[in-house]
Amino acid sequence: MLSITVVRVILHVDMDAFFASVEQRDDPALHGRPVLVGGPVRRGVVAAASYEARTFGVHSAMPMAEALRRCPQAVVVSGRHGRYADVSARVFAIFARMTPLVEGLSLDEAFLDVTESRALFGDGEAVARRIKEAIVGELGLTASAGVAACKFVAKIASDLEKPDGLVVVPPGREAALLAPLPIERMWGVGPKTAPGLRAAGLSTIGDLARAPVARLEALLGSWGAQVRELARGVDDRPVVPGRAAVSIGAEETFDEDLTARSDLLHRILGQASRVARRARDEGACGRVVVLKIKYADFKLVTRRATLDEPVDDTDSIYQAASALLDRVPGIAAAGGKRVRLTGVALADLAAGPPPPTLFPDERAARRRKLESAVCSVAAKFGARSVTRATLVDDENGD
Repeated sequence: MLSITVVRVILHVDMDAFFASVEQRDDPALHGRPVLVGGPVRRGVVAAASYEARTFGVHSAMPMAEALRRCPQAVVVSGRHGRYADVSARVFAIFARMTPLVEGLSLDEAFLDVTESRALFGDGEAVARRIKEAIVGELGLTASAGVAACKFVAKIASDLEKPDGLVVVPPGREAALLAPLPIERMWGVGPKTAPGLRAAGLSTIGDLARAPVARLEALLGSWGAQVRELARGVDDRPVVPGRAAVSIGAEETFDEDLTARSDLLHRILGQASRVARRARDEGACGRVVVLKIKYADFKLVTRRATLDEPVDDTDSIYQAASALLDRVPGIAAAGGKRVRLTGVALADLAAGPPPPTLFPDERAARRRKLESAVCSVAAKFGARSVTRATLVDDENGD
């Protein structure tokens, strides 16, 4: 009996400079200008850079001060995570028209298995073009796509002709496409790993594909065998649909170090508010609240609390985070250790609002009702149209 091997068709679709592109689309005054999305100018980092800014060597995760040194004419805008989540939902709705097998990696990228969609929509290239055209036509944004028989090669391909690119890798051509690429393109090879590999004479993905497993394991540990397979274009990982975010967080690096507990709590309240808004936007709740503190000497401390019930409102998240602050060493009411960053996250996520309890908490119910009203106003008029009185100065940028 003959067995037929079905060659998978995997797409990796990645929105082009997503956060910055949304800002440029929403504000015509930003069209064609270098745009940086990120935190405070002095010590924040770049969350996203438009392609106009990238021509100056600016990239995401770069310190904002360095980005502005390279591109002083750039326009800096604060991130609007609720807005990005809303646009992302519309992007993923387009994906879902093509296949139910969609694995989201972040707000702006996903793997799609369209193997079974070819009878309806054509081959992988045709499906990718349909998706790209829908994103442009319905959302006024562009995306780049890679088409291949496996996830790793599709992801590499989607990045080769950005922005607005489409690269198709026919079955059997995976290794040839990968071979000349620098090792920094390899999944998991970053600034710490690459120098050691280059020092060992391995500078391209093709070098990794040809290297003996024992040599790679000596350099990379048990991961070496997997790296060799990926470098040869062999990757049998399936697309896992419905993968949810691990956590929803917000953090801030301050222009000046803070020492007083009251000042820290003020910033933590703002972060709790942003986390709650994103949780509502993404239709999620969580049972774990995480507080992050980074001191002036860059020492990082985290504390986490597991709540009795899942939550998605500002007050519940803030109360848990403020209690966690009392467990952080060096924090005093009048002034303690200097703190350069705080962050709040909601983890152990579940879909939908918090489930009803046997004995409802009337105060919690009122908080949820208020939170729903705030989110509705923000969705209609923008995130800055309504805020807590205690956060007005922050919203105004004072």
